[in-house]
Amino acid sequence: MSNATDGQSAARPARLVIMGPQGAGKGTQAARLAEQLAIPAISTGDIFRANIKGGTELGRLAQEYTAKGDLVPDSVTNAMVRDRLAQDDAAQGFILDGYPRNAAQVVELDTILTDLGVALDGVVELTADRDELLARLAKRAEIEGREDDTEEAIARRLDIYAEQTAPLTSAYDERGLLVRVDGIGDVDEITGRIVTALTALVG
Repeated sequence: MSNATDGQSAARPARLVIMGPQGAGKGTQAARLAEQLAIPAISTGDIFRANIKGGTELGRLAQEYTAKGDLVPDSVTNAMVRDRLAQDDAAQGFILDGYPRNAAQVVELDTILTDLGVALDGVVELTADRDELLARLAKRAEIEGREDDTEEAIARRLDIYAEQTAPLTSAYDERGLLVRVDGIGDVDEITGRIVTALTALVG
């Protein structure tokens, strides 16, 4: 896997998923990898906001759920991801952040990619000690004034990740697609660890 720091396209397509608990730095690392590889970092949050802002049918549907405080169902999320991955800028690769989140979405992503005639190259799991994550998230909540980010709420979100998303990494590990990378340390060092791990995985 070649770096593309000069804005040129990566030497080969890179279709990646990045996973990890809240506070592990997924968004930061996804953005850095996207810049290096000249491919888009695609988060479900960005997809939702783009559809809602654009007034698309899917956006309006999603807003109906969020306005009531309900979770957007998988069917809507899946359709948004399918639409986004079919766009021209994702033809040479992408980094998915925040999707898939459950086993059903893993199956749906397989279907989407099969329909596009492509496959995943790798899945990055950023790992971090739970106590480190709790401290990191508590500090962020204090800095950003997130009063609803209580210690209990933060701990619950980490529990949900462990229950629902972490098992997905086992499935990708069985396929030989998973690399686990320590998400604690200097941001540049973490990016280097990811690139090294992916290079060893996909060449």
